[in-house]
Amino acid sequence: MSDLPQPRPAARLVSRALHTYWRFARGMTLGVRGAVLDGQNRVFLIRHTYVPGWHLPGGGVETGETALEALDRELREEACIAMDEPPALLGVFFNRRASPRDHVLVYVIRRFTVLAEKRPDREIAEAGFFPLDRLPEGTTPATRRRLDEILEGQPLSATW
Repeated sequence: MSDLPQPRPAARLVSRALHTYWRFARGMTLGVRGAVLDGQNRVFLIRHTYVPGWHLPGGGVETGETALEALDRELREEACIAMDEPPALLGVFFNRRASPRDHVLVYVIRRFTVLAEKRPDREIAEAGFFPLDRLPEGTTPATRRRLDEILEGQPLSATW
């Protein structure tokens, strides 16, 4: 037996509680975005009501939800688009602007169905397909980087 003092049961309980707290309070957050590209050399972008700029549609992965389930849900909610086949994963990007532990999975979607025209709502101010050579003013730098990585073969960045 060791000469070191053994932790008392109460101390072990407190240690376990703190470990559990930090595990969940400081856990990684995960988001998804979809680069929806059509056969007319256009990309689908959204403009939120609560943050400036034009973005790829997407959002957070909820507890108990897979990344692909989250992507499917977000595309339907924000774009009225359903994927016709599993998307290709472009990469995983660290988004330190959102939080010091946030990561975003970006998928490329080339086969899809437009379910309806996306109308403005509480979350989405505008949405639509835009020619890749004429993106709207205010398209975010991260969105432009992702499109360059997909379409121009630029090296993937590790950060959003």
